[in-house]
Amino acid sequence: MKTGYVLNTYPAPSHSFIRREMRALERRGFQIHRFAMRPFDGVLVDPADQAEAARTEYVLGKGILAMIWALFTVGLQAPLRMHSGLALALKTGWRSEAGVFKHLIYYLEAAYVARRMFEENIPHIHAHFGTNAATVAMLAGYLTARPYSFTVHGPEEFDKPAAIALPEKIARAEFVVAISSYGRSQLCRLVDYRMWPKIKTVHCGIEPEHYPAAQPMPESRPVRFVNIGRFAEQKGQLLLIDAMEELVKRGVNARLTLVGDGELRPALERAISHAGLGAHITLTGWLDEEGVSREIENAHALVLPSFAEGLPMVIMEAMVTARPVIATWIAGVPELMQAGKTGWLVPAGNTAALVEAMTELAATGDDRLRRMGTTGRARVLIRHNIDTEAAKLAGFFTQRPRTQPS
Repeated sequence: MKTGYVLNTYPAPSHSFIRREMRALERRGFQIHRFAMRPFDGVLVDPADQAEAARTEYVLGKGILAMIWALFTVGLQAPLRMHSGLALALKTGWRSEAGVFKHLIYYLEAAYVARRMFEENIPHIHAHFGTNAATVAMLAGYLTARPYSFTVHGPEEFDKPAAIALPEKIARAEFVVAISSYGRSQLCRLVDYRMWPKIKTVHCGIEPEHYPAAQPMPESRPVRFVNIGRFAEQKGQLLLIDAMEELVKRGVNARLTLVGDGELRPALERAISHAGLGAHITLTGWLDEEGVSREIENAHALVLPSFAEGLPMVIMEAMVTARPVIATWIAGVPELMQAGKTGWLVPAGNTAALVEAMTELAATGDDRLRRMGTTGRARVLIRHNIDTEAAKLAGFFTQRPRTQPS
């Protein structure tokens, strides 16, 4: 079965979970056509991301004339849908924070995707994230009278559902995927209860063959923490600077590695310098998958003080490596982690609780840390095997499509 995937910026260093999902579907015999609106504007350091970029068709890169021509050719095949699709784009734009002009651009992007769906005989398209990629998928699905679906990750979609017309997108979709039960509950809040059955739960996953065995816990001290992710307000990395400062005052022999990059990097660097923690905290920038795995293996624990999340892939990657995790008790995180068994769960935004958890972990014997890691590894292998999750998604793709709403 052919399926089109619609994405905004792809591939990006933080979107390896999308690549894993598509590869798992391809192992099941699916042909995945990758559409992205634009490429990542930074440097792709991972060879797997570079390979994905080579396989991706970039819509905006085709130029405005190609999109207008696509609209013309689609209009010849379905003139009524072309006009009513424009009305749908305008209606959605009036309700959305993006505005009417951007929705006209989304409409042209959708026309290009629709033309390619006709040419490649793609019967279904799926988007990741409920923002503009889902808008393009919704409009392309309408123009082609073919079903579309999308995966919602959060937290951004949950912060402003009306502003991105999320209820409208859910209503028109063949099905909608949430990556956790928590995420599904937030989507159910937005629509009539009669639509709840179309909201599915499919976890993001890891590829078990890449993690054939638990990795030995480092035996040496200082205790090493690692944090991985985009440097942004919602990830809470600035709390880690305060926490590390307090650990040093307490005489805890600890080091922290921050893997990633983003808009908060200058603020993090200033905070590290102001606290005099240059010898205790290292910033690596973005790393490829091998580099991320190496940093997890070199650490005693992952620490993730997020303010808002969906269900972070990096928690799964740490757990399958057999590392305990310190994370905040938010969103889908407690569905995977078990406090006291696989790590520590702390209230979001509570620096004191974060410090206590990090201090307790530093004082915990290696045997208990290893037991936590082993328990976590077993749990993530059961719950987040990407081939198992892709099988669920494949079943939804191949179900009998319902009638598209007008």
